[in-house]
Amino acid sequence: MSPFFIRFAKRTIFEGVFFIMDFIHITVIDIIDIVLVALIMYYLYKLLGNTRASNIITGIILIYALWILVRALNMELLSTIIGSVTSVGLIALIIIFQPEIRHFLDVLGDKWITENKFIRRFFPARNKVENSDSCLDQIVLACKEMSAQRTGALIVIKRKNTLTEIENTGVIIDAKVTAPLLMNIFFKNSPLHDGAVIIGDERIVAAKCILPSTQSDVPFNFGMRHRAAVGMSETSDAVIVVVSEETGGISVVKNGLAKSNLTPQLLTEELNEHL
Repeated sequence: MSPFFIRFAKRTIFEGVFFIMDFIHITVIDIIDIVLVALIMYYLYKLLGNTRASNIITGIILIYALWILVRALNMELLSTIIGSVTSVGLIALIIIFQPEIRHFLDVLGDKWITENKFIRRFFPARNKVENSDSCLDQIVLACKEMSAQRTGALIVIKRKNTLTEIENTGVIIDAKVTAPLLMNIFFKNSPLHDGAVIIGDERIVAAKCILPSTQSDVPFNFGMRHRAAVGMSETSDAVIVVVSEETGGISVVKNGLAKSNLTPQLLTEELNEHL
């Protein structure tokens, strides 16, 4: 390779690099800005998990990235259109996803207060009305009695993901979790027995809720309750407890996987592990 060609290639590369740097205008502040945005996106993804809200935020980020690109390329018409759509769309999303935004801010603030000792002095963490063991004990007791009586049950225990849409398909209860109340709800002559009970913040939030049925391949002996439990676990991080009406067997479903034929002791261990 001739020295002339090597000098020409080096000059071309250096001029290309300087041209790109001059076009983009990257500074130390820009790098810090990019790192902070990446951290915010990472923690948003961790908080939201595999939920519908995370997919929507991903779409918003892509649209915003496209808007920045067309502005950098001075594409005035497309930049104006995307900017208008983005501003109107953000207002609409804030209105539509108000419960999810409130939940996200609540989780973020609670996590910040809990992990920061200095701030905890001024903003003490909220005390639970009832401890988790009491709530879980009532669920296990109810499942034990319903299993013995062959009473079908479907109990969804919320974790981080909000289930507002599912709760709105049923009847709002907002009552303390007790075994007699759960057994009364799932009693076969009760008007609320057909559907799922949603438990969140250690309270029975709603009953007679409709869950999404799974489209995945499941064991042939799975009935509608089990299919609904698997479908719910595929779209949220909730833990679902199923009591079979045919066999009385107790199952726990999490992340699309079911553990069946659990004894009350094993059910307690499963719930303590996940919750």
